[in-house]
Amino acid sequence: MVSSYVCLNSTMLSTPSPLFFTPPSRTLTLLLNPTKPQTSKLSSFHSLSVSAVPAKVDTTVKIAEIEDPPNFDFKVYMLHKAHTVNQALDAAIALRDPEKIHKAMRYSLLAGGKRVRPILCVAACELVGGDEATAIPAACAVEMIHTMSLIHDDLPCMDNDDLRRGKPTNHKVFGEDVAVLAGDALLAFAFEHLAAATEGVSPARVVRAIGELAKSIGGDGLVAGQVVDLDSEGASNVGLERLEFIHVHKTAALLEAAVVLGAIVGGGSDEEVEKLRKFARCIGLLFQVVDDILDVTKSSEELGKTAGKDLVADKVTYPKLLGIHKSKEFAEKLLQDAQEQLFGFDPRKAAPLIALTNYIAYRQN
Repeated sequence: MVSSYVCLNSTMLSTPSPLFFTPPSRTLTLLLNPTKPQTSKLSSFHSLSVSAVPAKVDTTVKIAEIEDPPNFDFKVYMLHKAHTVNQALDAAIALRDPEKIHKAMRYSLLAGGKRVRPILCVAACELVGGDEATAIPAACAVEMIHTMSLIHDDLPCMDNDDLRRGKPTNHKVFGEDVAVLAGDALLAFAFEHLAAATEGVSPARVVRAIGELAKSIGGDGLVAGQVVDLDSEGASNVGLERLEFIHVHKTAALLEAAVVLGAIVGGGSDEEVEKLRKFARCIGLLFQVVDDILDVTKSSEELGKTAGKDLVADKVTYPKLLGIHKSKEFAEKLLQDAQEQLFGFDPRKAAPLIALTNYIAYRQN
């Protein structure tokens, strides 16, 4: 039985509340399309189904104001950390023989992107007392695996996508055969890099980090989510429990690994690691809920990838089951739950994770 990380309670199902997904510190008005009036007495997240779309609600909703931590320049922080990560990734995988495979690996790895996962890793490490240099190998390993998952996810046998980060997907440039191998090579090298490049961390903690990373992407992690996702395409009986399983494993698991790895190599206690694990589960699912919303509300140009592909593939998404309005309310609940897990940490050191959580919720692509 799949365990739920969060719940939509009966109050959420009946009472409109502030929504997010616009820049913080601004109060705006969203005009949402009315959802078809339906009723439901169900109260738990796992009990919800397509019929649980809420009764008619006020479609003009004020956006809540949530400020990023004071005296913290999120833009400067993100630019600095992303630059550090990009330099480390560039240095880790040099262009060498056989040139074709390394070109393919670098093409996707260095194609840009928000670098949310590696920055989360670094921020978690610094939160528990570690430093940036200690976390960078783990951060790069996570990004290598994330890139592998994107290369494979875009293949014709999977999501069959032609655009990623505003550029042709790997298989469109190098062919399906090389794209598969490039993903495989990134996956293998991620573990090699984590094991060989991490310095100043005990062997026991490095082994623990490797185990966490492996678990997040195998048959109990990313792969599990991908398989269930493929099996669910076009199915008419997919409810919220299965959808949560897909996204907790396919998306949230690697985000969780990024945060947990940072906490482990940074020297965090078991209690700190577990608090950050819960935090990461919330933001991992939040990331996917936002992704689902953006897929049906933004253009391909705005997203840098093909918009509306989930609709074309007849995939089940949060907007499809809950509607845009309730999907955003669910995202709000996840955002609040994530931030609660940071209580008790040094507010100054927690500022990057708070701001990153807001960024995940408010992002527009």
